[in-house]
Amino acid sequence: MNKALRYAAAVLLAGLGLLLGAPAASAAPGSPLALEVVGDGGRNVNVLITWKKDGRPVTDIVAATLLATAPDGRTFGPIPLKSAPEGQNLYNAAEPLPVGEWKVAVTVTKPAEVRKSATVKAQDIVLPAATAPASTTALAERAQEGSSDDLPLQIGVIAAAVLAAIGIMFVLVRRRNVSG
Repeated sequence: MNKALRYAAAVLLAGLGLLLGAPAASAAPGSPLALEVVGDGGRNVNVLITWKKDGRPVTDIVAATLLATAPDGRTFGPIPLKSAPEGQNLYNAAEPLPVGEWKVAVTVTKPAEVRKSATVKAQDIVLPAATAPASTTALAERAQEGSSDDLPLQIGVIAAAVLAAIGIMFVLVRRRNVSG
């Protein structure tokens, strides 16, 4: 009987270990996916892929392509999507789009088949121009202009601060002598 109990306990522990240690299945094969296709503000496209049923990120291997068509009939692609470094279920086109407005069609074939289209504007990102530093002569001229008008005021403020400091020091020394 003792041997049978040990055998049953071993089988129970092995089953529990398999149950707890087994990775959770992400979804059943063929479960529908949800795609969100948007421009990134520059010349690329971001594709967010989630499970349609519960909105969880797709962590399975994804096979997807992008095909873009311009209003004038030009086409770009098909280009494979690659995993973006910003997130586990975020994908980008392997090559940036040419500048212009594009109707982008994303087709996912694995882990499930789905297709979604969106209109995207691809544009070069223009950084604001750096402002030129002021020349030293212009700064010196401004300093001279301001200093001649404000000189009496500056001297008055400094004199008032010095008199206030002397008065506070006089009061503190007097208190110390009276109490000590």
